[in-house]
Amino acid sequence: MRVLITGAAGFLGSHLSDKFLAEGHEVVGMDNLITGKMDNIAHLFGNERFRFIKHNVSEYIYVEGAIDAVLHFASPASPIDYLIHPIPTLKVGSLGTLNTIGLAKAKNARYLLASTSEVYGDPQVNPQPETYWGHVNPIDHAACMTKPSGSLRR
Repeated sequence: MRVLITGAAGFLGSHLSDKFLAEGHEVVGMDNLITGKMDNIAHLFGNERFRFIKHNVSEYIYVEGAIDAVLHFASPASPIDYLIHPIPTLKVGSLGTLNTIGLAKAKNARYLLASTSEVYGDPQVNPQPETYWGHVNPIDHAACMTKPSGSLRR
C-alpha cells in the first residue's frame, strides 16, 4: 500500500510514517514545515519506501503515481502555533482538506481526516463521542482550529 501522510514532519504524522513503514508500506510524507520539524523524520531519509515532499497542502497537490490512502494530519495543533499562524491554520483546515479530498478522489484512495479536540470547544462532556456537537465559541482564540473531524471512505 502507498500512503500519503500530510503533516508528516509533525508529532503524529512522523509516528504514523514510522508505523506504516514498519508494516512494509510505502509512505509519501508531505509537510510545509510551518510547525513540523525535519528532525522528526530525519531517520526516515535513506529508507527507499519513504519519500518527502515539502509542500503546503493549502495549494494544489500533485503526487506522481498511485496512492491507496490519504491521511490528512496537516495543521498547527498547539495554542501557541495556531495563535501565531491563524490564517494558515484556517487554510489548512479548509483548502487543505478540499485539496486532499480532491487528491484522494482522483487517485481512488481511502481518506482519513484527523482533527484535535478543539473542534468541540470547551467541552461539557469528556471524553467527547463523535455524536457530541460541542460547545464552541466561534470567535474565541481557538476558533481557527474548528475544522470537522472524522473519516470518509471511497
